[in-house]
Amino acid sequence: MSAKTSVILLTPRIARSLVKLGRDIDVARKKRRLTIAALCERAGISAPLYARLVAGAPGTSVGAYAMVLFALGMGTPFDSLMDAAMDDTGLLLEEERLPSRVSNPRKRSGAL
Repeated sequence: MSAKTSVILLTPRIARSLVKLGRDIDVARKKRRLTIAALCERAGISAPLYARLVAGAPGTSVGAYAMVLFALGMGTPFDSLMDAAMDDTGLLLEEERLPSRVSNPRKRSGAL
């Protein structure tokens, strides 16, 4: 394997999810009556990159997905994807780590 070649190992579930996302994007393009060329121009990507995206190729950049979704009128869906305020698991874990008691500091420094 050369230095430029990388292997991306995906679980079958994630691979299926990427393929579904690609298909859904292509359906959305067709519903909007956009040609591949027109969508690629709007998104600023090449037709071969769009083909990889639609096929669910794992090496496709998240930036390409973001540009295509934006060009389809989906706005910026990555804004809320990992929003800390909506991370229920993270919030629960944070709550579990809270101390059961809080006391005043024993040693006072000369600071305010």
